[in-house]
Amino acid sequence: MTSPGDTATLVLDGVLTAEQAARTAAGIAGLQRPDGAIPWFRGHHLDPWDHIEAAMALDAAGDHHRARAAYEWLARHQLPDGSWYAAYADGDATRPTDRTRETNFCAYVAVGVLHHHLATGDEEFRRRMWPVVSAAVEFVLELQQEGGEIGWKREDDGTAVTAALLTGCSSVHQALRCALRLAELAGEPQPGWELATGRLAHAVRAHPERFLDKSRYSMDWYYPVLGGAVRGPAAERRIAARWDEFVVPGLGVRCVLPNPWVTGGESAELALALWAIGDTHRAVEILRSIGHLRAGDGLYWTGYVFADNAVWPEELTSWTAGSVLLAVAALNGHRPTTVVFGGEDLPLGLAPDCCPD
Repeated sequence: MTSPGDTATLVLDGVLTAEQAARTAAGIAGLQRPDGAIPWFRGHHLDPWDHIEAAMALDAAGDHHRARAAYEWLARHQLPDGSWYAAYADGDATRPTDRTRETNFCAYVAVGVLHHHLATGDEEFRRRMWPVVSAAVEFVLELQQEGGEIGWKREDDGTAVTAALLTGCSSVHQALRCALRLAELAGEPQPGWELATGRLAHAVRAHPERFLDKSRYSMDWYYPVLGGAVRGPAAERRIAARWDEFVVPGLGVRCVLPNPWVTGGESAELALALWAIGDTHRAVEILRSIGHLRAGDGLYWTGYVFADNAVWPEELTSWTAGSVLLAVAALNGHRPTTVVFGGEDLPLGLAPDCCPD
């Protein structure tokens, strides 16, 4: 079990005590397989994005050995084209259950690798993972479209799905900025990635018509802010515009309208987005509001249907707990977490000449 001394940056009044933070970190660790895989929960599937989110939370809690094992799992099971399948049964790489390869799932390895490197200073790890990150980014950028947006996925047969998701592309934007920092550390400049990052940022900021309409989902509301493409006054306006639609006072954030369903992951991610624009008071209030989702073992229920006073689905997910720990870590100034989510020290990419901001 992670010791309470490792979780000093995870203590937040009204959200987590040191003992609670340690219990949450231990809950995530308890879901990890011996080979490093972190499924949603044992018996369910692993997807690469949520696997990385859970690993980042372990690093925030000081459990660096387990976090490294999670990244080594990715390195061992990366596909020849630089991707990973979208889902694996209980994290068993021999049993993929969804053979599509999603761009935002694959790009996120850059965020996790930079986070782990900043948390540990492990140069050998950074060097080992650099080819993994580079191959993943190249896979992702093969699906970038003329307008800067990035296609959602490749099908099992290799067919490119060029339709783009705003949430996914916002996450890819964050990942590309982390990848550019890793390229700097590797001494391998990537001007093509810089331009791709700038084109993607412009699409996210200025061209909603280039993305599938998922505006019913809260992620499409806050992810352009969380992913760093929209910040400053524009971010404040974006958050204010739909606050009353998505935020249920005292309960958390709706996943999708008009459903009476709040979810822990979306709530913690909104808290991270609020922290990123300096709205720390409301970030803390959001985190406090989801205390009702906390279970006795330190993990968190995925969601709550408030119209029925019912937990649903009845699952305690590694990534929900991970998102809570990361939000608290950011609020407490944990540098690896503030760098990858704040973005102030990350390369911005190059604005495209054809479409300046």
